[in-house]
Amino acid sequence: MAFSLTETSGLFLTKFQARSLNHYNSKALLDGRIKKQYDFVGKQKNIETELSFSGGVGAKILPLANTSVVEQCVITATKNYARCIVDRESLKAASSNEGAFQKFMAYPVKKTVESFIRNSGRMMFGDGSGILGRGDGSTNVTGAGTTGSPYIVTLRASDWNVSNFEEQDYVQVVTGLNAGDNLGGSAEGGDAQTNLLLVQEVVPASRQIKLVGSSPVLNALVSGPAAFATTSGLCMQSSYLAEPQGLSGVCMATSGSLYNIPVKRRWQSQQIDALGQGIVTDALNDAILKQEKATGEAPKMIVMNYNQMRKILAQLEDQKVYNLPNKNLKGAMSFSGVEIMTSRGAIGMFVDRFCPEDKIFLLNDDHIVRHHRPDFGWFDDDGTVFLRTKDEDTYEARYGGYYQNLIDPTFQTVIHNLSK
Repeated sequence: MAFSLTETSGLFLTKFQARSLNHYNSKALLDGRIKKQYDFVGKQKNIETELSFSGGVGAKILPLANTSVVEQCVITATKNYARCIVDRESLKAASSNEGAFQKFMAYPVKKTVESFIRNSGRMMFGDGSGILGRGDGSTNVTGAGTTGSPYIVTLRASDWNVSNFEEQDYVQVVTGLNAGDNLGGSAEGGDAQTNLLLVQEVVPASRQIKLVGSSPVLNALVSGPAAFATTSGLCMQSSYLAEPQGLSGVCMATSGSLYNIPVKRRWQSQQIDALGQGIVTDALNDAILKQEKATGEAPKMIVMNYNQMRKILAQLEDQKVYNLPNKNLKGAMSFSGVEIMTSRGAIGMFVDRFCPEDKIFLLNDDHIVRHHRPDFGWFDDDGTVFLRTKDEDTYEARYGGYYQNLIDPTFQTVIHNLSK
């Protein structure tokens, strides 16, 4: 039976599109919990946001009337992709048997969607800058950028998260970052692929990343010799200042604007500075009450890194495990967590490996929405999912689309500057 790209693409969509969507909506905790919409059209989306009551109340005589403060929350879409390469000979070998073809395709399909979800999960806890980690400013860069002698870059401890890095990712050097945030820098090589660096190995114990590729910046530091500065960092390939807004960016904002609305009392998260101390259950109770006082609604979930969860579990006398249903695909998947009792009942506490180790987020996911443009998923605009790659005996498939996370800051709380 001759191989037909169009027929195979149809089979691909029939067999795997629903499976991929299910995976996307239920694989990760926050991805499974947050609301998703797929009607984002036009250059931007303006969302009416009420920031006050209407006023006009009083006693004794008729009060003066007043209007509520209503502003336009503006979101723009970001481009988010995953690509996989499929060997043409393998497709040919499996094309005469439907079962074999499905079996062959299941692996690259699964891994591509998994990688996309992993990156979405990482971005959900980020600040939109795409910075994965910054230099430690004291350990000299070594190596030549080759497979046998990779560049070895040491990152600082304050924002180190080993889950931000995976072998086989392509990253990029960013220099000139501001001291207080991840803005103001420039990515080496811009959008060109000549200065991308392959992550050969991640060494958690020493916070070192081994990189293979071309980088004039790192080469100069090796020649110095000099350290990777704290005002320099690594971002995912071509992603600097191009990622969706995340929890760290929203919940830590104290000035400027969020979604085109100035940060102010009714458009700002509750921010609790732990002053370098360890987490205690009293601090969680305090944060829950502050959020309830500010919004009238208690948080629906508490998310933290594994180390903070370990500390809390050591303090809890009663560890009740329960299932948190997935809102997008009811009954498709559940997550287990530990409950903490509050004035509004039990709130689930969960771990997420992408959550910064020095932060705990108290979230009301009723006020977190991911706005997608239509046709999110596998790209098939030209009638086929598989596209022939130039000068190679392979086909590629592309997954993803365009979206933005809209996180209402007022309904979220962060405990930050916790001891690790």
